[in-house]
Amino acid sequence: MEFHVVAVGKIRHAGSRALCDDYLRRARRYAPISIREVPESRGHRTPADAQTREAQSLLRAWPDHARAVALTRQGHRLDSVAFANQLGKWREEQRDVCFLIGGAFGLAGSVIERADVSLSLSALTLPHELARVVLFEQLYRAHTILRGEPYHKGA
Repeated sequence: MEFHVVAVGKIRHAGSRALCDDYLRRARRYAPISIREVPESRGHRTPADAQTREAQSLLRAWPDHARAVALTRQGHRLDSVAFANQLGKWREEQRDVCFLIGGAFGLAGSVIERADVSLSLSALTLPHELARVVLFEQLYRAHTILRGEPYHKGA
């Protein structure tokens, strides 16, 4: 089983890049994780235009065989233990999982509707760079929870 992350845009901020690299390195000890970046839509007339263009790129980049998880503020909210348990169930099913992260205007409704699951990383609006940091950290945390390792200090 492999995890895929398909995200709009590149990480430009050095601090965000360093955090992503650190948590990816940690999480990859437990499972393979691939990253695909699709271009941000530039020169759009409206946010909906940008979402539509980015949706086309996201849909092309998401592996057909993978379960798609749309990351959106309106998605289902899980705490870290519940997220770990969900990852454990997906791992048992032996089906790849693809996390989809939108750009500045979020994911288009068409992407959210086609996804198998819609999850929220926070009720707050997160910049897409920060959303990646949170996702990678939670992937690492989830694996340590599943293995009973001492990283997670939550109740």
